[in-house]
Formats: sequence, C-alpha cells, structure tokens
Amino acid sequence: MKGVTIVDHPLVQHKLTIMRKRDTSTKSFRQLLKEIGGLICYEVTRDLPLEKVEIETPMTTMMAPQLAGKKLVLAPILRSGVGMLDGMLELVPAARVAHIGLYRDPVTLNCVEYYFKAPVDIAEREVIVVDPMLATANTAIAAVDRLMEAGAKSIRMACLLASPEGISKFQGHHPKVHIWTAAIDERLNDHGYIIPGLGDAGDRMYGTR
Repeated sequence: MKGVTIVDHPLVQHKLTIMRKRDTSTKSFRQLLKEIGGLICYEVTRDLPLEKVEIETPMTTMMAPQLAGKKLVLAPILRSGVGMLDGMLELVPAARVAHIGLYRDPVTLNCVEYYFKAPVDIAEREVIVVDPMLATANTAIAAVDRLMEAGAKSIRMACLLASPEGISKFQGHHPKVHIWTAAIDERLNDHGYIIPGLGDAGDRMYGTR
C-alpha cells in the first residue's frame, strides 16, 4: 500500500501475536507495547539524515557519522500512545516529547482535544506521531492537524495496528504523512474497533476494563 510501511520483523510480529491474545495480562501487554514501540521506532528512523563529524577514538582521529540537524520530537496521543513512548525514548533518549490529549466520543466517534503541549521549535524538527491503533483515524488526523497548527512541517505516523478504512481516511487528509504499522487488519466493526485487532489498547495497557 502506497505511503505505508509494514514492519514485518519477526520479533515485532511475534510480540504482536502475544498482545492480541485475550488472556495476555496487563503487565505483559504493557511491557510488550513498550518493546514493540522501540522496534517500530527503529524502522521509522531508518532514513534519518546523517552528517560526518571528526572524533577521536582511543587509536586515532576519524570522520564518523552522527544524526544531522535537531533532535526528533515524539508525539504520543494520550493515553495509549504513551505505552509506546518509553521504548522509543530508550532508542532515542535525546528526543523531545509533545503530548496530545485526545479522546474519541463513543457516540459520534469524533475526537475531542483536552490537552496539547509541544516544543516551541517544532517547525525545525522531525515529528513522529505515536498511537497504537489507527482505527477510524479521527484522532490521528486531529493530532496531525494540531501539530501543523503548531508549526510542524515534517511528520511521520507510527502505530501498532491499522485498518484499511483508517489508512484511507488518514491519507485522504494527510497524503504526505507516511505511516509505519506492524499490521493492517481486516476491517472496522460498527463501533469503530479494528477486527480482529486486540481490543482497546488503552484499557488493556492500564487494566481499566
């Protein structure tokens, strides 16, 4: 699918299978979400630009590659996006973090914003929006809209699962934002949940249902 990268690494797929199981504990689900967040972040950042700098090893001086430009901004959508954040920060500990508080109205399925905080120089940084589920895509679209209002110019989307409907709608609004996901599932049900999916990621992560 154009504009979408499926992270098909065996470790990602194995961990995702365990997370899908209904009897996986809250503790295990939370730990796996953290681990898979780091693995997906590895793929999302694969093409970040590098520059050569002079360093001194214990043996000699050399020109060696390091990340070019300002550090990343990781932008988790509260609350379930936080579950992937720690794994990503372990991989890129110098990244800045933007928090986007959105929830999906259970009746209309539209999203409602209740919190937003981002670095003031976000326009100069690569931004990765983080949310485990790209289902209806309403929250992801709203998050990208809000980040663009704040000045973000280069944005990527990282999720765990996506629906075909969600991808189509998201790309209709933000065709230039590339999506990374571990799987594209069959469809959405009448309540806007991904099928076969893994249930509500936030509830399973925090044990709230």
